[in-house]
Amino acid sequence: MGITFFELTPERSVATMPVEGNTQPFGVVHGGAYVVLAESLGSFAANIFAGEGRVAMGIEVNASHTGSASSGIVTGVCTAIKLGRTLVVHEIAISDEAGRRLSTVRITNFIKDL
Repeated sequence: MGITFFELTPERSVATMPVEGNTQPFGVVHGGAYVVLAESLGSFAANIFAGEGRVAMGIEVNASHTGSASSGIVTGVCTAIKLGRTLVVHEIAISDEAGRRLSTVRITNFIKDL
């Protein structure tokens, strides 16, 4: 997938992904690739929040694709909506290099003790 992480905190995480190698037959980023980027960001952020002795497990993901990219890189910015004792919710906005939003993803993680 070629994902590169630049920032990883429970409240905000940022990563990029190249378009090349992540496209559908029509030459634009596959919707599933947007979800992989978003879920990677949200899951890492939730597990950092969970801390030692606990684990965050994804229980729901929702994606709305509103644009497409055919070259360059896309950037995902993950922002916490809710950081609770057992539920964590993040929203991930994925944009192209011009700042145009391509996909909005929401992920919910359940936190449990190991």
